[in-house]
Amino acid sequence: MNDLIRIVIAIVLPPLGVFLQVGLGKDFWINILLTLLGYIPGLVHAIWIIAKK
Repeated sequence: MNDLIRIVIAIVLPPLGVFLQVGLGKDFWINILLTLLGYIPGLVHAIWIIAKK
C-alpha cells in the first residue's frame, strides 16, 4: 500500500516520490536531473526506483 501512495505522489512530483523511497541519495539527484530534462524521463525513473526497492 505504501508503494501505491509513493507512485501517486511520483506522478504529481517525481523527485518527491524518489525522496520518500530512498532519501537524499544519488537516485534522488539523478531524478532531479531527469525531471529537469523532461517530465516523462523523471516519472519513469521514479516509478522504476519505487518498484525496484
